[in-house]
Amino acid sequence: MSEAYDGGCACGGVRYRMTGRPMFVHACHCRRCQRLSGAAFGVNAPIEMDRLAVLKGQAMAMPYTSEAGHRHISVRCPDCGVALWTHHPFFGPRIALVTIGTLDGGAGFRPRIHCFTRFKLPWVALPVDVPAVENTYDPAKVWPPESLARLAAARA
Repeated sequence: MSEAYDGGCACGGVRYRMTGRPMFVHACHCRRCQRLSGAAFGVNAPIEMDRLAVLKGQAMAMPYTSEAGHRHISVRCPDCGVALWTHHPFFGPRIALVTIGTLDGGAGFRPRIHCFTRFKLPWVALPVDVPAVENTYDPAKVWPPESLARLAAARA
């Protein structure tokens, strides 16, 4: 049996389950992630949509455009507005970038890279043992082979 991780929004109106571990975890310091998370950076965990299920309530998809002009979809609770996951154009609609802070056990998912650190707030200290890049990163150079295989299968 696969591991399951439950999560939800602030008001409890939407609950979801992530079946299995995410493909990867990254911390994004871009201005959009700062705004969407309401924090210094967002921590996102890409996972296949067929491993993500809404258990309670109905999440609402809200499109937005990034500073780079790319169309994203933020999936939120319609009542409290908490962003549960995002669909990023790089990954496509079959991959959800789960917002780690919405997981009941999110502390177990440490970022394996920090990206867009050129937007990092000056008082944020990055861990010395985790790679950091000023812009985006190439999953082919950072993700483990089994995660790249999962990504390829989900996109097929």
